[in-house]
Order: sequence, then structure tokens, then C-alpha cells
Amino acid sequence: MKITAIVLAAGSGSRMKSDVRKQYMEIKGKPLLLYALEAFEKSFIDDIILVLPEADIEHIKEEIIEPAGFSKIRAVVAGGSTRYHSVRLGLEAASEDTEAVFIHDGARPFIDDDILERAMNAVKEYGACVVGMPVKDTIKLADENGFAKTTVDRDKTWMIQTPQVFLYPEILELYEELARREEELIQKGINITDDAMVMEALGNRKVKLVEGSYDNIKITTPGDIALAESIIEMKNQS
Repeated sequence: MKITAIVLAAGSGSRMKSDVRKQYMEIKGKPLLLYALEAFEKSFIDDIILVLPEADIEHIKEEIIEPAGFSKIRAVVAGGSTRYHSVRLGLEAASEDTEAVFIHDGARPFIDDDILERAMNAVKEYGACVVGMPVKDTIKLADENGFAKTTVDRDKTWMIQTPQVFLYPEILELYEELARREEELIQKGINITDDAMVMEALGNRKVKLVEGSYDNIKITTPGDIALAESIIEMKNQS
């Protein structure tokens, strides 16, 4: 199969409370964004589409991408106003012969070959899958006043991660439909927060849950930087 990875790094990272966008902050002497890009570069992935803030594209090409010598980055495109706008722009930049697409948050540095292989096997069998892990803690739903309303069955609850993987023609068509029906969905109170929701809301295929890793964290707050450095140290020791 022709496989394309879309790496999303167009967010503002406001929760990091830093003058430097989180995707460029250094972890153990290396920009965060490089970790995911290097993982895809060394994998079976054929093409990489990188989605960045428009104002950053030339600078990041010169300072990060070109010095790293990547051979698989097919395009660097400007992101949109929301995550799903950025995904659609990334999908539109993929080559027409792409058969499956891995959509990944550039702020998740710890994807590895095992995760990618499991996701690849699942998309071949089921046509759509998302990486995640079973929730360890008890989960409760709150009512409108902040009181515990009910307890969710933990055995059926997963923390969803990325990559999220789909057959390319299908997910492209669904994102194009989402663009046409965006206002309608907003009025219905449907808030698209990940790619699986696009398939759930508009598609006709069930999304398979695939085991990722508890280390496959998303860097969002300053505390996550310290956690990421600890994970790297443990991986180096092992």
C-alpha cells in the first residue's frame, strides 16, 4: 500500500505559556517536532505531509527540516483555523495514489515501529483505526452542577491517541463532506475533536481501537516536558 503520514504541528500551544511554540521547544536538545518526523522517516511510511502555521513554514524548513535531511517530506502546508481544517489541508496535499493515511499530532514524540505496525495491520483489516490505551482510573460523568452523576465502565473506556489511520479515499471524502456541512454540524452541537469522530459522524465504517502505549503522551503543558525527558532517559537506560 502507498502510505502517507500527515503530521499536525499548526497549533498555537497556548497552554504551554511560552514565547516559543511547543512544537519547536527542545526536549533533550532536540525540537519536539523532530521526534515524530524522525519516527515516520525511519518507518515504512512512503510520504510525509507536514502541517505548520503559515508564518513559520520558511523558517522551519531552513532551521529544522533541511538540516535533518528528510527524504520523505512530500509537502509542507499551512494549517487552518481548527485541527480538522488543518487535517483537510493535509489530506488534500497527499498524492492521489495514497491508499492509507496516518494522521498524527506532532506533539506526540514517542510513536514507534510497534505502534505503527499494529495500526497498519488494523487499517488493512478494518479500514479505520485509532491508537489509544485503556483508561487506568475510575471515570465519572458530572452533572451540570459539578456533582458525580454516574460511573463509566472502565473496561470499555479508552484514552485516544494518534496516529489515527484510515483508507485515504474514504477519509478525504468525509473531510470534504465535513467542510460542506460544517455549519449544520455546529448547529446540531457536534464538535469534531478528532479524526475518528469524522468517521463516526459521517462515515459508514466502525473505527477499530488499537493499542498504543502509555508513553505515547501529548506534550501540552510545561509539566509534560519534564515527563517526556524522563521517558527518554528510561528508554535510553533500557
